[in-house]
Amino acid sequence: MRLALIAAAVLSAASARAADVRVRTTSGDLVGTATHAAHVFKGVPYAQPPLGPLRWAPPQPLSWTGERRADTFGSPCLQRTDPGGRPNGGGVSGPSSEDCLYLNVWAPAKARQAPVMVWLYGGGGTMGSGAVGSYHGDAFARDGVVLVTLNYRLGALGGFAHPALSAAAGPGEGLGNYHLLDAMAALRWVRDNAEAFGGDPGNVTVFGQSAGATMVANLLTSPMARGLFDKAIIQSTGSLPTPATPMGRAEARGAELATAVGLPGADASLEQLRSVPAADVVLRDRVLGAGLRTILDGRVKTQSIMDGFAEGVAIDVPLIIGTTSDEGRLSGSQRVATYAMPGAPVWQYFFDYVPDWRRPEQPNGVPHAGEIPYVFDTLAADRAGARMTPQDHAVAARVHSCWVAFAKAARAATALTCAEGFRWPARDETNGRAVAIFAERPRLGRAAELRSPPNGAPPGPTSRDED
Repeated sequence: MRLALIAAAVLSAASARAADVRVRTTSGDLVGTATHAAHVFKGVPYAQPPLGPLRWAPPQPLSWTGERRADTFGSPCLQRTDPGGRPNGGGVSGPSSEDCLYLNVWAPAKARQAPVMVWLYGGGGTMGSGAVGSYHGDAFARDGVVLVTLNYRLGALGGFAHPALSAAAGPGEGLGNYHLLDAMAALRWVRDNAEAFGGDPGNVTVFGQSAGATMVANLLTSPMARGLFDKAIIQSTGSLPTPATPMGRAEARGAELATAVGLPGADASLEQLRSVPAADVVLRDRVLGAGLRTILDGRVKTQSIMDGFAEGVAIDVPLIIGTTSDEGRLSGSQRVATYAMPGAPVWQYFFDYVPDWRRPEQPNGVPHAGEIPYVFDTLAADRAGARMTPQDHAVAARVHSCWVAFAKAARAATALTCAEGFRWPARDETNGRAVAIFAERPRLGRAAELRSPPNGAPPGPTSRDED
């Protein structure tokens, strides 16, 4: 009996070792896990923890010696969570931390020059995490794409300005927009290490939803982001027309927050600002008001999103942009799609699929964020996953296939071929500014049709800018 137990333990240990997968990155060696669907690396630090003197500073590179296990997600960035354990609006429950600059990778087991997609989550810029179940990358890896999710600084820890910070910044150093600087650092890390995971560093798509989509749009209109990605997807943001906050105004609001935490306002020193407990900053970050997370610092951001697209200076890469049918965020997407058309191809979508069993609660169409588990093909991770039908899963497979087709497409492509032969042409004047309308079956429509949902229901109420 004892020999049998020893043999079983040896076999178990050998099996555990066989499940380990190793890669060498520019930061150090990683040990991830081989699953049935992917090689998965969780909780990979892409920058030093933004603590102490690195709070409200651009992310700094890091390295380690020896092997680092990457089988556990890193902490979400500091945010309000429910003491009772219920997920907040960003899908996060439990503890969060100021030490949070981690990313996660799902890679096909035998990937070679696979396209890479980098996801920026939504949550109003104050909530969320790259580890939420709906964002897991098994389906992308299954279909030949390396999927990366990441955490970025939130709330007043991610978007903040103050006279002391401005005075201390070095020449050309980004200010205020620390969430965008985090995303740029992660994209730079992905570029440098894509090949280690079987990815193509010359085919990186950055995509996001809501606040994450606002970040994508800000990256597209940031001179500091050039060369960090090759394609982009903007999903359901209401912030495209919203002007960024001028630096003087941002500094004044930062001084108000300093006063709120007991410091001498605009006269507070860097040391005083960085000594405030991070939880106190998060609890009072509503002092800053909506929109402050994007600041016109003259470096990261030199103009607002819509101005950048209207003036034709946005980074010119293939783009997918769209909304859901009952969120009232169509106007900005239509304008950006039109401004971007003279450059690289632009694909527009309108997501209008409501499961039959969900129609009583969603009579006017799909609410904000309703497309996410279809894009990721992660309906099983939805809190209502057990109620999903074969038809729901079939819709998810079709929608997901279009995102995969975009990631795999050549830069010069002007049409995408999705599952079951659905052909999605880029938006141009010859096809009436075509739009893919994702319902029970995808079909092509025209941008002009989208003044109200295709099902004839009245459009949803216009959303306040909370991205």
